[in-house]
Amino acid sequence: MSEAPSTTPVCYRHPSRETLLSCSRCERPICTSCMNDAVVGHQCPECVKEGRRSQRPARTAFGGSRAGQLGWVTTGIIAINVIVMIVSAIYGGPRAIAGGGGWGLLGSSTPVTDWGEVLGLALYPDGEIHGVAQGEWYRLFTAMWLHYGAVHLLLNMMLVAQVGRYLEGHLGPLRFAGLYLLAGIGGNVTAYVFQAPNQPSAGASTATFGLILAVIVINRRLMRDSSAMTSTLVVNLIFTFTIPYISIAGHLGGLAAGGAAAAVLAYADRPHRGVKQAIGLGALLVVIVVAAVVRTGSIV
Repeated sequence: MSEAPSTTPVCYRHPSRETLLSCSRCERPICTSCMNDAVVGHQCPECVKEGRRSQRPARTAFGGSRAGQLGWVTTGIIAINVIVMIVSAIYGGPRAIAGGGGWGLLGSSTPVTDWGEVLGLALYPDGEIHGVAQGEWYRLFTAMWLHYGAVHLLLNMMLVAQVGRYLEGHLGPLRFAGLYLLAGIGGNVTAYVFQAPNQPSAGASTATFGLILAVIVINRRLMRDSSAMTSTLVVNLIFTFTIPYISIAGHLGGLAAGGAAAAVLAYADRPHRGVKQAIGLGALLVVIVVAAVVRTGSIV
């Protein structure tokens, strides 16, 4: 006499395994290897995947992606500055690293810094005229990646490493990148507007000053203490006004642009927070561009 076939359900993923468990969402039978703990009962792998797809990605308090906690933008900024310094040293030789000319411990200018530094309008030794007013608008961007020597680079990158990861973690990579670029370009444009046309300047300090004030703005929005960063700002301002060959206009311009950008990102409220932040940053960029255009008209 043959045995009656078993009526016990089998796992839908493992037909050889009998089970009395079932997915609390789709009710398909699942074995212990396939079940995933849920708030109520257990779920099968497919329902778990579907649930993950339907979840909204986690966001920071300012609407940024949690990917900012990885610090990829901060690392990228440092890497780009280091690479550009290496290229500048290759073209400029040992004096580009340290001890060049009137820069003391800082390096001298190189063909790379001559090409990309902020410069309104000047006659070069070869008889050619260069500068932003001559149509070299790229200088307002490239100058924030150039440095006069290793000490100049080290001081700026220490600040980027110190505050960049913090800001990127709170703002997310995209918003942090926008903040950094606006602070850097804003400082360069301020240097272009207020410095003598033939006075060059370069360095990431326009952006780093903006980052310092941005930390204070973000901490104020989060109701956190900013005394340590305020002290850092005061020390850097003292250096700005007391050490020769520092672009005062560039530092203050970066400070203002970075603070304004941080305020836009920190105080834009829901709904449509991302749209409000984009409009605010876009308006700030328009102001910066208009200032550069007006300055060009006054020089030319």
